[in-house]
Order: sequence, then C-alpha cells, then structure tokens
Amino acid sequence: MPAKVYTEEEADLKFLNGKTLAVVGYGSQGHAHALNLKDSGCEVIIGLYEGSKSKSVAEEQGFKVLPTGEAVATADVIMIAVPDMKQADVYENDVAPNLAAGKTLLFTHGLSVHYGLIKPREDVNVIMTAPKGPGHTVRSQYLEGKGVPSLIAIYQDATGDAKDIALGWAKGIGGARAGVIETTFKEETETDLFGEQAVLCGGASALVTAGFETLVEAGYQPEMAYFECLHELKLIVDLMVESGVSGMRFSISETAKYGDITRGPRVINKHSKKAMKEILKEIQNGTFTKQWVEEYKGGLKNYNKMLEDGEKHQIEETGKRLRDLMPWVPKKDIKGAQASYS
Repeated sequence: MPAKVYTEEEADLKFLNGKTLAVVGYGSQGHAHALNLKDSGCEVIIGLYEGSKSKSVAEEQGFKVLPTGEAVATADVIMIAVPDMKQADVYENDVAPNLAAGKTLLFTHGLSVHYGLIKPREDVNVIMTAPKGPGHTVRSQYLEGKGVPSLIAIYQDATGDAKDIALGWAKGIGGARAGVIETTFKEETETDLFGEQAVLCGGASALVTAGFETLVEAGYQPEMAYFECLHELKLIVDLMVESGVSGMRFSISETAKYGDITRGPRVINKHSKKAMKEILKEIQNGTFTKQWVEEYKGGLKNYNKMLEDGEKHQIEETGKRLRDLMPWVPKKDIKGAQASYS
C-alpha cells in the first residue's frame, strides 16, 4: 500500500507557536532548517560549542548563538544537527544535563537513536523530520516558494503531540509544500544506510571505477574511459530521476536499450544481490555501526587512507583535466563550501 503523504493542510505551525526552537550545529542541514523556520515566523536559537567557526556566520544571519548546554536549557524543541559520530558525546555532555521533562529532541537521521548510541530519557519526545535533500536545496527550494519532500518519525511521544510537532517542523522548513511521509527510526536508518552503501555511493562509485579500470587495462585511453563510465552517467541518472527506469530506456537508442537489458544483469546479478543482502544484514544487526564507531574512535586511520587512495586514482586525475575542457560543467569547491558551515 502506498504511503500516506501529508500536505500543508495537515501540518500546522501552531504546534511550534510559543516554543523556542534550538538548532544544535550550523552545518548543511542545521543552517537550512534554522533559516527556513525563522522565515516561517518561528523563534529559533543556535547552540554551538565554544570556538565554533559557525558562530559568526549564524550571528550575521540574525540568530542568537548560545553554548550548546544553554541553548538546550532555553529551548522547547532541540534539533541535533551535528554529525552522527559526534552526537553521542554532545548528548552526554551538553544535552542530557540540560534536558527537562516534556521537551522534544529532533533528529534528521535515526542512526544514533536506533543503534543506542543515544538513549533518551522516557519523559521527552524523540522525533525525526528529515528532508530528502541536501541543506542548500532545502533552503533554495524554500526561498522559491517550494519545498523538499520530507520524512517524519516518532520514537517517543511523551507529551501526546509529538507527531504534530514533527509535522509543524516539516511545514516550517517547507517540506509540507512538497509532501511529508511518515516512517520509523528503524526504517529510515536502515534504508538510508543501505542506499548509501549498496547503490548511491558505494555501489555507484565502485561500478564507475571498475568500468573505468576495465577499459584502461584493455588499452583504451583514460579520457575515453572517463567519458563513457563517469561523465555520461549524469545523463542516465537525470533521465531516471525525471521519468523512471522505463522512461530512461525510452530516451536512449535501441542499441543502448538492448545492451542494457541483456548485459546489465550480467554485471548486477544474483551474486551482486547476495552481497547486497549481506550488507543489509550487517546494517540491521548493527555490525556496520559497530565497525564505524570503532573506526571513528580509533582515529579514522583506515577511513582516511582509503579516501586518500581514492583521490589518487587515475579516474580523478583524468576527470579533473577533462572537466577543465567543459565550461558548461559547474566547477564547485565542495570542500570549501562545507568548511564555511562547520
């Protein structure tokens, strides 16, 4: 059965009226939620650690900035907008000691709660409002009078109106303009991790890299391999996003279609699906999160090495050179942009 989609008429900002909303962290999602809620007429404050580079940015954008603990003590609804692996320490040191009964904790991803890295007290609401898009899109769509579809989930309802608060927050950030779907912390967390690992990030990057290497190892020029295995991927993905898989197939040549339906299953097949099921099982039983927490606490040595190795791959060198030849491809300093909200 298709999920129910909540609209603006079913979400009401009145459940945020008279409440102080604290956004703890001012990164990609944090700044977008804070600005959109402020523009929707809500009272919003920002909670940051001492020395945060984001303090001046938040103040310039019109927010009162407080130390995290003070922001939690002041607010009625507290959004935890710091990275997953930092949430448990922030909760333990700054949130829990200042959290009174009847307040609401809001997350945009359920990992910390679902896997028990954070164990909220029973007398507070624990909810999720998660836009299905990056922060800059959440902000830009709001400014255009539109919105990014959002998820809501209720983990604990201590006050009886947790769902109304989640829907009100979704409306305040513009999500209800597009539509809001209710899920659970478990479902959101496990499907999100699976999508990232098996398809969107891990699967796609591994497939692109393997295709590039196959052509180069067969003696083809790396430039040709880059165009065919990475550059043109955007065209295909855009067609799928706009019209689905069948719509993409309608738009490509008969030769490409025939290759798709006869050769694609030889690359992604029952063996690939078996690996996907193993990845999903590791997500469901907590193995992935356990390994990730251990890696993080161990100083990210393997993590950083694997990222550095990836940056040195021939596909990256080839891509940088070819992108300089394509003026229509936007050149973005993604790392620099992210650093301004940290």
